[in-house]
Amino acid sequence: MTTIFAVHHKGECAMSGDGQVTLGNSVVMKHTARKVRKIFNGNVLAGFAGSVADAFTLFEMFEAKLEEYNGNLQRAAVEMAKQWRSDNVLRKLEAMLVVMDKDHLLLVSGTGEVIEPDDGILAIGSGGNYALAAGRALMRFSSDHLSAKEIAQSSLQIAAEICVFTNTNIIVEEL
Repeated sequence: MTTIFAVHHKGECAMSGDGQVTLGNSVVMKHTARKVRKIFNGNVLAGFAGSVADAFTLFEMFEAKLEEYNGNLQRAAVEMAKQWRSDNVLRKLEAMLVVMDKDHLLLVSGTGEVIEPDDGILAIGSGGNYALAAGRALMRFSSDHLSAKEIAQSSLQIAAEICVFTNTNIIVEEL
């Protein structure tokens, strides 16, 4: 279980993720997993929540779609979601992706969802709602003073204080 948070803010992009890998609902197997990464020559950020093996499959598939559609994030996400939903093997993958570039922020799921938030903030995973609430409060009440990176870092930190499936080993990537 994990938490991924992404934000577009003042022309900046940042995505954060914690490092916890949980087996079932009771055993922490790893504290330092890297669930947020730069892909497509460092022009796209991607983060996952769900099964690690499934997420790696989805990262590879998404990066191939980005190559196929010349870096068009929206088109790559839609085409991947269509393939993911319609393929009998892929449909069983248990993960979600958040992907972003300088212009777009998208949630991609195996049910065919490709969602771009209205407010430039997305969060997924077990602590996603906590991070989302924290991020919205930070944007609303202190956005003039904080960078996208600081909002991403702080939102995950707050989620880790509340959610037992989110730890404080936070990775933040920026574009």
